[in-house]
Amino acid sequence: MRIKTSRIESIDILRGVVMVIMALDHVRDYFHYGSFFNDPTNLETTTPILFFTRFITHYCAPIFVFLAGTSAFLYGSKKTKGELFKFLFTRGLWLVFLEFVVNNLIWTFNLSYSFPIVQVIWAIGVSMVMLSFLIYLPKKVILGIGLLLVFGHNALDGIIMEGMSFQSIIWYFLHQQQMLVYGSDFIFLIQYPLIPWIGLMALGYCFGQLYSKDFDASIRKNWLLNMGFAAIGLFLLLRSLNIYGDLIPWTMQDTTAKTIMSFFNVTKYPPSLLYFCITLGPAMLFLYAFETTKNKLTDFFLIFGRVPLFYYFLHVLVIHALAIIGMLIFGGNWHDMILDAEGFMNENLMSYGYSLFVVYCVWISVVLLLYPFCKKYMMYKATNKDKWWLSYL
Repeated sequence: MRIKTSRIESIDILRGVVMVIMALDHVRDYFHYGSFFNDPTNLETTTPILFFTRFITHYCAPIFVFLAGTSAFLYGSKKTKGELFKFLFTRGLWLVFLEFVVNNLIWTFNLSYSFPIVQVIWAIGVSMVMLSFLIYLPKKVILGIGLLLVFGHNALDGIIMEGMSFQSIIWYFLHQQQMLVYGSDFIFLIQYPLIPWIGLMALGYCFGQLYSKDFDASIRKNWLLNMGFAAIGLFLLLRSLNIYGDLIPWTMQDTTAKTIMSFFNVTKYPPSLLYFCITLGPAMLFLYAFETTKNKLTDFFLIFGRVPLFYYFLHVLVIHALAIIGMLIFGGNWHDMILDAEGFMNENLMSYGYSLFVVYCVWISVVLLLYPFCKKYMMYKATNKDKWWLSYL
């Protein structure tokens, strides 16, 4: 059954693709050997396939945030500025609430909340709140602010704070990933510093202009093609020069494979300019290529792309539950999978994990398992547009 809708399918397809890929990263988090303590991009310990498994999932967060800004523009094209402000402000606060109360619970299964983490839902929520004020500015000004934050924030990389002073904590939230340890029973991980994400959402909002009803499709495709190649070209240029755009320069390694990995090992926390270029560039080319493409495969991804928040929470819940079930079946102390500050500090899960083959098998199984539930929810949303609260879920 096909639901009639005014939504732009290529955007939802792209969102669906990156959300399916996102599940791979989160399955790796809960299932791969030593994943809780080892960095899959560490050139001293990683392998090419492990590095690629992590690298391909880099596309998820920036495309997710960027398209959230685009969706805000398209939503606002049918509303007054006041209505759009109210929606962005309240939904942003709602997402921040969900991050701290719901997301942290399903990621940790820890009722004491002794190990809170601020992740992508938080970044989207705060960015929406900021965007709710930016929409009153001329679009050129919004574009300028977005470009300044995305292109200029790496100039702040040299500012490194330490300790837990008020100024330091504010800086951690803005531009420096940091783990705050309060004794042995409370850890607070700031994983998504805000400055670049706010800029990215502002750019996504401006990008929505290309999908206005009166915008010529052929001109849009030219823009997508040019922006895609320009972003990739900028990545290759700046990364080759090694002078700006990422916190960690690439270096020649003792093998060609490691050198290639070093070149593409861009910084995500906070996301660097080069990280955005190498992820959003291909995203533009994807939108160009799938502007009018329709087949069974795109229909499959379309389902996930239309219920992003529902899918996000459901897939983390299922993956975490499966990890516990796996420990009950194959051995291990399942209580260690109740993630808390003490267990993390003691590295209880250091020796836990499965092979990458198992990770990929679990990933495919999770996606197929969630498909019918996401499809039913998508149809429910499409046939109940009068229920305002569905726009918050």
